[in-house]
Order: sequence, then C-alpha cells, then structure tokens
Amino acid sequence: MTQLAIASFQPEFVDIAKPTRHKPALVLNADYRPLSYLPLSLWSWQDVVKAVYQDKVEVVAHYDDVVHSPNFEMQLPSVVSLKQFVHHERNLAFTRFNVFLRDGFSCVYCGSKHDLTFDHVIPRSFGGRTTWENIVTACSPCNMKKGGRTPQMARMPLHSVPKRPNIYQLQEIGRRFPPRHLHSTWLDWLYWDVELLP
Repeated sequence: MTQLAIASFQPEFVDIAKPTRHKPALVLNADYRPLSYLPLSLWSWQDVVKAVYQDKVEVVAHYDDVVHSPNFEMQLPSVVSLKQFVHHERNLAFTRFNVFLRDGFSCVYCGSKHDLTFDHVIPRSFGGRTTWENIVTACSPCNMKKGGRTPQMARMPLHSVPKRPNIYQLQEIGRRFPPRHLHSTWLDWLYWDVELLP
C-alpha cells in the first residue's frame, strides 16, 4: 500500500458507531483508478481522516457514519482519490503470489484451484531456471504426476505459456478476484461484474 506522508496530526477522534472502525476507504490514484486491485487499496478510517485534514486526498464518496473531535466533525469517507499521481514500480516483484495471480490462481496443467504450489516447466535437473518464463502455478497432484520431467515427456501440455507480466496486466487480472466485502460506493470505481450499457 502506498504510504502518505502523514505527519503529526493526531486529533482525539471519537468513534460514534462501533462498526466505524471496520469501514476502510477505497483509495484511488489521481486518475481515479484503484492504487491496486489485489490486494485492494484500502486505508483505515483514521488514516483517511488524517489525509483529508492534511489536504492529501479528495473525498469522492462517504459512509453515513460521522467521526468527531471536540472541535471537528467529518462524515466518514468511503472513497478517496490522491491529489498527486503515484507511479507504479516498473520492476514487478517475482513472488509466489504474483505467479499465482498471473496464472489466475489455477493449475496451468488441469485448471484446478485447490492445493496450489509452483512448478519448474523445464526441471532444474534439465537446466531450468527459476524465472517468470519457467515457473508456473500447479496443483500438488499435477506437480507430483509431472515429477522431474518436461511437460512433453509427461504428456501434460500447459494451458498457457508463462511470460513475465507487467503491473498493468496483473492489475487487470486482479480485478477478477474481488474481496468478499465491497461497499456499494466502491463499485463504480472497481468495475467488477458491471454490465456496460451502449
């Protein structure tokens, strides 16, 4: 999550409604796109209130809840956008999570979404390297079945060819995996399962 330079502003905010503490705000970049989809870019209500007070963000939508201090009151933001555009890192981290995300959290051999691990397409014993182009998501049964063989030797064709993705490709894939809780004010900015009318 991108961190704002939130300084020493520490008002004594009172939580009027108990559920308030569980109402984060969706954070959009200055172009009104989420900073990230997976994980979804969310900030706690405390951080968002500080950012609003310091004029770091623009409030796009609100919850019904109100927070207040002795001399300040604010309707709780549910969606905010940064006032300064944050550029994404060009060098995408080569992590297990990002490999799973690239492959849609599915085994590239059978399509299963359970008991996932990763597999070297060309085994290390054949000189295969641990790179974006040689690591794929595989379920444990397929990984065991393939063993130390190539897909051709094991007669297990890949459903997709592994490639190095860019941040925008991963963000687009991430949109297919919404979190369990989506507040109604977030939907226009996420475009999950939204039918676009002509």
